Amino acid sequence: MENHNHTERSSTSGRRSLKRKLEDDRNVSEDTQQDLAREVRTQVEILESSFSSSESDRADSKRAIHVLSELAKNEEIVNVIVDCGAVSALVQHLQAPPYVSEGEGSQIPLEHDVEKGSAFTLGLLAIKPEHQQLIVDAGALPHLVNLLERHRDAQNSRAVNGVIRRAADAVTNLAHENSSIKTRVRIEGGIPPLVELLEFVDSKVQRAAAGSLRTLAFKNDENKNQIVECNALPTLILMLRSEDTAMHYEAVGVIGNLVHSSPNIKKEVLLAGALQPVIGLLSSSCSESQREAALLLGQFAATDSDCKIHIVQRGAVPPLIEMLQSPDAQLREMSAFALGRLAQDTHNQAGIAHCGGIIPLLKLLDSKNGSLQHNAAFALYGLADNEDNVADLIKVGGVQKLQDGEFIVQPTRDCVAKTLKRLEEKIHGRIMGHLLYLMRIGEKLIQRRVALALAHLCSPDDQKIIFIDNNGLELLLELLESTNLKHQRDGSVALCKLANKASSLSQVDAAPPSPVPQVYLGEQYVNNSTLSDVTFLVEGKRFYAHRICLLASSDAFRAMFDGGYRERDAKDIEIPNIRWDVFELMMRYIYTGSVDVNLDVAQDLLRAADQYLLEGLKRLCEYAIAQDISVESVSLMFELSEAFNALTLRNACILFILEKFDQLSVMPWYSHLIQRVLPETLSYFVRTLTRATQADMRV
Repeated sequence: MENHNHTERSSTSGRRSLKRKLEDDRNVSEDTQQDLAREVRTQVEILESSFSSSESDRADSKRAIHVLSELAKNEEIVNVIVDCGAVSALVQHLQAPPYVSEGEGSQIPLEHDVEKGSAFTLGLLAIKPEHQQLIVDAGALPHLVNLLERHRDAQNSRAVNGVIRRAADAVTNLAHENSSIKTRVRIEGGIPPLVELLEFVDSKVQRAAAGSLRTLAFKNDENKNQIVECNALPTLILMLRSEDTAMHYEAVGVIGNLVHSSPNIKKEVLLAGALQPVIGLLSSSCSESQREAALLLGQFAATDSDCKIHIVQRGAVPPLIEMLQSPDAQLREMSAFALGRLAQDTHNQAGIAHCGGIIPLLKLLDSKNGSLQHNAAFALYGLADNEDNVADLIKVGGVQKLQDGEFIVQPTRDCVAKTLKRLEEKIHGRIMGHLLYLMRIGEKLIQRRVALALAHLCSPDDQKIIFIDNNGLELLLELLESTNLKHQRDGSVALCKLANKASSLSQVDAAPPSPVPQVYLGEQYVNNSTLSDVTFLVEGKRFYAHRICLLASSDAFRAMFDGGYRERDAKDIEIPNIRWDVFELMMRYIYTGSVDVNLDVAQDLLRAADQYLLEGLKRLCEYAIAQDISVESVSLMFELSEAFNALTLRNACILFILEKFDQLSVMPWYSHLIQRVLPETLSYFVRTLTRATQADMRV
């Protein structure tokens, strides 16, 4: 659920503050590159020859470093500066030159200024990762640590403050995303002075030190432990309460990186009193501090159930929910992350919903950001665990949102599936009673949402109670008549789901099983003159039959031979309206109880079966025809089912229309088709849901 890249990005505030000073990118021509290289080499030569404490050399060094720093602000030129050997010269000037006394009480000229310029320039060069190791290998770290320690001389001047701040920024840039350099900083003794600087009188130095500690703490357990051992936590927690937004932003970043994947440090941070000030930062005017605070609360919430409860009790939920609606995508993501962790505790779930968390979380499911989408889905999964939230989720259309969402990654799809399953398991008892009540007396929109949700979530055992006894079926059918395409689709999908569930309890209309063979004369007597006592004339040809077999087959033949019709005593009976091949298939069914129905003759055979009241044959024909239903033919197939009272075919057409909504709804005749099938659709579902319940009762 967690996106730790946010922590890593936030560890570069020092780098960003320097990058803001970079000039716009410029295309540097080859001639210009040569001119720049000459200029850089000139300044490097000055630095290499002016490492002394004389006033003139110090002044020359300061000017040369200033030229290089101005050039280094353009990233296009940084490589030229490095290639011309500036690194070793700049590293040398990080330290004070050998002191040569020029009189009692005199100092090294431009004390701190040259070192500050060198640290600043090296920090700019270190913005490019490929230069970081080169600068460290040139021996920069020990000198930078010495600069950090200059505050121990009890001096407090602008010059001292400046050199310390630039040294801290340089350490930040050198260690950025470089694990080995982070470790080197610790080995060189850089962490203790940085921790001390958190209490420095100059706030800019405090922020720079915090930014450096933030970088050093990221994914480096030894550094984390030393920062804590140096007693940084009390000062960092005080900084969280600062009115200086840059100050508390850096502090919350350090703490966030300290607790990441470090349960023991997390406990120490909580014991030191960080929870309440972190919650306070959720209402900060600094969006970056809000984001870091939300991420940190999510990390705290993973500790134990008690911590989750304390976070909620101390007022974190309302500002987190407000952040869900921020235009800042990172704020939305981190607040969803924190709420997702909090929502996994049963004590918090109803409270998050009560504070209005459900709707903004559902809206985040539409995000194109996979991590944000997943965090929202995880939070909703937690909320669905509380029975008191089920009706609220359904009332606001949450089930449809979960079903219709386009989820970017598989873990999110899995999480949504688990959420729907969790909701399904809770649709019984008082929750069912509450939903039925809403479906009866709620606003029309809510009634429809409840009906749609229950179609997907309810047990097959409850379908009749919901959709027949409490009018849920009518609500779904109304959606089919809507002019809103989304409503029509929702209704179609829900009715399909209902039909599928009902089929699990009741026998679906299909081809009838083969009859017991011995009640039929058998294949050998089909069109056989042996013992034949009646002849049919079909297309001018004779077809030999046996009255006893015909009498046993259908009411139509019984009426023909036992009633007052002229065929009763006739030996030859003309069949004027059936083709020979169709009649032969019909007779084969009568004699054997089975026949292979080819689609080429299925419709004509259906007509004949209907005429002679052969219900088993009719169903065989209907089943065969139903396999050939298509978007183009479904309307004609439905007409056919009506013409011959072919119930199985009619049901197949209804289900096809519901299942193929997306393809059918674009057809110009779709609305007319729906109006035609609605009455039969109602009848189908009444029969199906009632029959399913009766079948279940028999079981």
